[in-house]
Amino acid sequence: MNLANLREDYTKGGISRSSIKSDPFAQFEEWLEVAHEQNIPDANAMTVATAGKDGVVTSRTLLLKGIVAGNLQFFTNYRSKKAQDLAENPNASITILWKELERQICVRGKVEKTSRQTSEDYFKVRPYDSQIGAWVSERQSEPIENRTTIASRQKQLEEEFPQGSEVPCPEFWGGYNLMPNYIEFWQGRQGRLHDRLCFFRSAKDWVLERLSP
Repeated sequence: MNLANLREDYTKGGISRSSIKSDPFAQFEEWLEVAHEQNIPDANAMTVATAGKDGVVTSRTLLLKGIVAGNLQFFTNYRSKKAQDLAENPNASITILWKELERQICVRGKVEKTSRQTSEDYFKVRPYDSQIGAWVSERQSEPIENRTTIASRQKQLEEEFPQGSEVPCPEFWGGYNLMPNYIEFWQGRQGRLHDRLCFFRSAKDWVLERLSP
């Protein structure tokens, strides 16, 4: 396969200052809604990049679970590599790509934990398998001997918390809020002359600028 020859042209349209909303979160939600309506699988999937005190960057895909009071909310294991990074360096970035729409959103900001109540409230509405899975992956990011280790722990937890009973939220699991200071809306255009409209947080409000593609 010749990777150098793999390319597509983008033809679905563009974005302008006159068409974009003045509130970046309203624009964010509008694009999310369009992606959902277009039946794009995991329309809320996002790549989250973090770096610890050593400066080494790690990225992975998570699900965006809320836009609350100007924060982007997600949930994960507090003992994971991403959590270790965020404890050392609270700066993070996310990217959401909707290839079918020729759109992406890039966000940068600082991350802090949600309240414990927020974590527990969300955990309660997760499917049973996901609740058990959170407990099974207590040692997330750590080496394990084999797949049997996971299966054995899952069986043990399913016996301890049978389906239909309340599965408590683990103390090592919970939410994060990413508080953006930069939100970029990217729309593909022909000839790689893409539209990039970016909101930068100033001392008082958001400032909108167009960036060179």
